Amino acid sequence: MTKNLGTIDRALRFLVGLGLIGATLGGLLPVWGWIGIVPLATAAIGWCPAYLPFGIKTCEK
Repeated sequence: MTKNLGTIDRALRFLVGLGLIGATLGGLLPVWGWIGIVPLATAAIGWCPAYLPFGIKTCEK
């Protein structure tokens, strides 16, 4: 797996993931808010499988 996420992309995914999980824990979102684990995981590993078919890379060379 070659990294395809840049710094800003990873930071935004991290914040969105934390926001979704936090809102779920706070009772503001139903159980689907746990989907925030996906952006957290992709931010942690720096690779997004959804970018592959489109050839998208936001990482610096």
